[in-house]
Amino acid sequence: MNKEPLLYRLTPSDPAGHQFSVQLIIRRPNPKGQEFTLPAWIPGSYLIRDFSRQITSISARSGKKPVPVRKTGNHSWRCAPCAGPLTLEYTVYAWDLSVRGAHFDQTHAFFNGASVFLGATGHEHEPCYVELLAPPHARNWKVYTSLPEAAGHSLAARRHGFGMYRAPDYDALLDHPVEMGTPQCVRFKAHGAEHEMVFTGLAPNIDLKRIAADAQKICAAQIALFEPASKRAPFLDSSDRYVFMTMVTADGYGGLEHRASTALMAARTDLPTLGQDNPGDSYQTFLGLVSHEYFHTWNVKRIKPAAFAPYDLSRENHTRLLWVFEGFTSYYDDLMLLRSGAIDQASYLRLLGKAISGVLRTPGRHKQSIAESSFDAWTRYYKQDENSPNALVSYYTKGSLAALGLDMTIRRESGGSRSLDDVMRLLWDRYGRDFYQGSGKGVPENSIARLVREATGVDVSDFIARYVDGREDIPLQSLLRQQGIRLELKAASPTPTLDVRIRPAHGETVLATVFEGGAAHRAGLSAGDILVAINGLRVTETGPDRLLQAYQPGDTVTVHVFRRDELRAFDVTVSEPARTECILTAAAPA
Repeated sequence: MNKEPLLYRLTPSDPAGHQFSVQLIIRRPNPKGQEFTLPAWIPGSYLIRDFSRQITSISARSGKKPVPVRKTGNHSWRCAPCAGPLTLEYTVYAWDLSVRGAHFDQTHAFFNGASVFLGATGHEHEPCYVELLAPPHARNWKVYTSLPEAAGHSLAARRHGFGMYRAPDYDALLDHPVEMGTPQCVRFKAHGAEHEMVFTGLAPNIDLKRIAADAQKICAAQIALFEPASKRAPFLDSSDRYVFMTMVTADGYGGLEHRASTALMAARTDLPTLGQDNPGDSYQTFLGLVSHEYFHTWNVKRIKPAAFAPYDLSRENHTRLLWVFEGFTSYYDDLMLLRSGAIDQASYLRLLGKAISGVLRTPGRHKQSIAESSFDAWTRYYKQDENSPNALVSYYTKGSLAALGLDMTIRRESGGSRSLDDVMRLLWDRYGRDFYQGSGKGVPENSIARLVREATGVDVSDFIARYVDGREDIPLQSLLRQQGIRLELKAASPTPTLDVRIRPAHGETVLATVFEGGAAHRAGLSAGDILVAINGLRVTETGPDRLLQAYQPGDTVTVHVFRRDELRAFDVTVSEPARTECILTAAAPA
């Protein structure tokens, strides 16, 4: 039987009220009553988001006859039995300026499909046509998306135009975000594949040519890593182009991967401007984000854990493998900057040293493994509080160090003939390249050691047991030394410390985290306390370091704080600063 396509129409209808109007037409609804659902979460962001809360009105009709619609769960609705075609109409509130949801005002419109497109139960595998209509106030607005135009349809959109687009099924529909407006845009090709970079928001004089040149090198290097022979871009199974959609704000940062595009947020100061000779570290931050999300085009969008094949978007999908899918990606993002020539070795070693320092400053690494952190992403990593540094470890950062350790171990044990690259190519060959054309199988939970051995001949089961499933620190100093890299640890500052993290707030200094076992913890200070004075001298919003410079480790000082509205005093024996600042240097050539 021929599949009956679903037809969506989306109009950014009220820019001041931030409302999208959406229509969905089903020719053959379930005669017993058609159910509709909206995803509870969006792949790549492991937290229940409850997008359904932003649907502000919903109604249905069969022809001109109204059809009752009843909500049946947090994310589901059911229409009364009726003949087709069934038309569902609803509005979505779009005021979430993030990479995850939807945002619309007079300047632009952006949405992820998971936040706006209701799915029709039983019709998930049917083609989806989407007619994108211009908002009433729009002048010269264009559409930027990797969603293919509906070629052959009478209303088919032209490139960057409003009109009809097409997805092969509901899963694909959700995986092509859309940006509308008048952004700055630049294009390039990597191994013949078209790429677009779109920048929305006020970003005067950004150097689009420089950004495109650097991004092209990064993308080309990643394509060559996975496909050294064919140099075929992975997204060509879904679209004829890849789109980087960047929202530029004062201090934004973040990204969300999709099968042929990514949504990014970047700080204005992270982007190079015309005439700027050396954009510095902040530009490296942006390039690292570009590299990270592009690497996901292979690693997690096509090479997936079995728990994500397929996704169940109605509930949490637990896996112990996020250290592979986010950690390996976090290792390769900066490494690909180096390999592509976007940064030099000294810059790369600084970035790697920063990652090592970040893990060493997290006491929670002794309480939680990165496999456990992966599993607990939904309830712990994405719901962090003041005690999280004491209780958690990041599967991103320690996961990246696990990837580094595995890479160094494989190189050592294979005499330099194999590396983690070989593992990635095996994963791509077996699980990724044909994911959207074949059965869509994912990586089994306990298979990494076996797959590494198959790809490289190296047994890493002990490494996995100790540093992934276990909580030991990875012996990076010795592993890096064997590769000609010297790792040195020193204190970030000679000033004695309270062993806290602080945050300024309204001219005051607040204890954001009190590290377990540290000076403040031993004395009885707590997260949320407002530092007032040390030995009678006022603590300013810049923090206590200026005052603590007068003391030596082991000295006892009286610290006054406000806890709620109560003034309290604590005698604190200040600590010697921990040696967690990692400095990496390459050995001089012989």
